[in-house]
Amino acid sequence: MRGGRIAVVGGSIAGCATALAATRAGADEVVVYERAAGGLRDRGLGLAVHDERYAELEAAGYVDAAMPWVRLTRRSWLTRDGGGRSGRRLGQVPFPFRSYNWGSLWRELRARIPASVDYRQGAAVERVLPEPDGAVLHTADGRAERFDLVVGADGYRSVVRAVTRAATVPAYAGYLAWRGTVPAGALPGPPTAWPEDEAATVTFPGGHMIAYRIPGPGSTGTCANWVFYAPPPPSSAFVPRDPTSLPPGTVTDELVAHHTAVVEEHFPPYWRELVARTPRSQATVQPLYDLAVPHYGEGRLVLAGDAAAVARPHTGSGAVKALQDATVLERCLRRAGTWDEAVAAYDAERSPGGRAMVALARRLGRAQVQATPDWAAMDQEALERWWRDAADGERGFGGRALTPS
Repeated sequence: MRGGRIAVVGGSIAGCATALAATRAGADEVVVYERAAGGLRDRGLGLAVHDERYAELEAAGYVDAAMPWVRLTRRSWLTRDGGGRSGRRLGQVPFPFRSYNWGSLWRELRARIPASVDYRQGAAVERVLPEPDGAVLHTADGRAERFDLVVGADGYRSVVRAVTRAATVPAYAGYLAWRGTVPAGALPGPPTAWPEDEAATVTFPGGHMIAYRIPGPGSTGTCANWVFYAPPPPSSAFVPRDPTSLPPGTVTDELVAHHTAVVEEHFPPYWRELVARTPRSQATVQPLYDLAVPHYGEGRLVLAGDAAAVARPHTGSGAVKALQDATVLERCLRRAGTWDEAVAAYDAERSPGGRAMVALARRLGRAQVQATPDWAAMDQEALERWWRDAADGERGFGGRALTPS
C-alpha cells in the first residue's frame, strides 16, 4: 500500500512513531495534529523498555543506542520492618530493562520524523467524520481536511476512538500513582545505599513505590524516578470520573498529606528522604485506568498507543506497545494491496496483544496494590513464587513479543 494521505491525531510518542511508520511505508503526505501548542518535551517522567523488546524495536528501526538510557538489571523489594537506613531486603528478581526519560525519548523520535511530515502543534482535532473511502478531520480553527487513513494516537480521550464502534472510555482502576523525580546530586547518601542498576520497590500495606534511575532532563546526568501506588484516602472527595491527571503544581493538599503520611509511617529513612527531596512543584498524581478496545482498526481509522489500550504501568510496557503499534502499522501498510487489507491486518495483529496487556496489568495491580501480601513475611523463595504468580510466569511482562515479520 503506497501513496495516499495519512493523518496522525496526537503528536507524543505514539504519534511520532506512527508518523514515522506512515512515512517509511510510502505515504505521499503525512500530517500530525498535536493539540498542545508547546512543551511536550517537558512532559512525562520515567519509562522503561525490556531488553528483548528493545532488540525487536531496534531491528525495526524505531529505537537505537544513541537515545539516552540507563541500564537496569534487578528489582528488589524492601520493607521498613527490621531494616536499617535503606530497609530490609526481602528478595530480588531479574529486571533486564533500559530506562528512559519521556521527554528525551520524545525529542529523539520527533527528530527522526522527516521534514516532509507536516507536524502541526496547537492543532486540536474536534471531530472525525468517517467516510467509505477515508475520513474528514475538523479542527478547532474551522478547517476540514480529508485523508485516506487516520491514525488515532491521541491517548485516553481519543476523538478518533470516539467515532468507532469500539467507542468507550477508560475505567478508573480505584487507585492512583504519585510520581516525582530527584536529581542524582540531591539523592540521600551514601552513594552505596542504592545501586544504580537497581529498581528498588519499597513496600507497605495496600501499595508500593518503585524507584529507578533515568536520564536527566536534556540528557544531562541522571535522576531518580519514583512512582508511588496507593488508593486515595478513604475520606477523599477526589473521585476521577473522566480520564484526567493532576500535573505539577496542581496536586491537592489532601493528596499531598495522604502521601506524606504513608511515607512517614512505612518507609525506611533513606526512601523517606528521597521522597522529601522531591519539590512539590515537580510532583504529579495520575489516576490509573483500564481500557482495551475490541478492534484497533475499523474502516479507514486505526488506533495506536493509549488510544487503543490503556494498561496500568505495572507491566513496564507503555512506550513499548506504542512503538510496537507503529512497527506493525508500517509492516501492514507495506504489504497490503488496499487500505482495507492494511487496516484488517493491523487490527488482527494488535488487538489481541492489547487486551492481554490490560489483563496482565490488572493482575499485577491486584497483587501489588489492591490485595498486597504480608510483605514483611516474604523471603527470597516466597517472593519469587509470589512474583511468578502475579506476573503470570512473566508472560508479557515488559511487553509481548512482536509477531515475526
